[in-house]
Amino acid sequence: MANHKSALKRIRSNEAKRLRNKYQHKTTRNALRNLRLIEDKTEAEGSLSKVISMLDKLAKKNIIHKNKAANLKSKLTKHVAAL
Repeated sequence: MANHKSALKRIRSNEAKRLRNKYQHKTTRNALRNLRLIEDKTEAEGSLSKVISMLDKLAKKNIIHKNKAANLKSKLTKHVAAL
């Protein structure tokens, strides 16, 4: 266990950030899954912009790597275009 007051605070703040990152990452993964299941092209195009925005935010905050975000956006865009 930590001995310093600042170390205890760091433990608390790290846990809060971990939970927030976990929530955002899981929400984005669910949105990706739902987008892949959509059969209607117009509905998929509307959902695509929201998912791309979510991926960009995750990459900006270093929750996921920027190249992973780019790869996912590319694959999703191809998927929606093929509908």
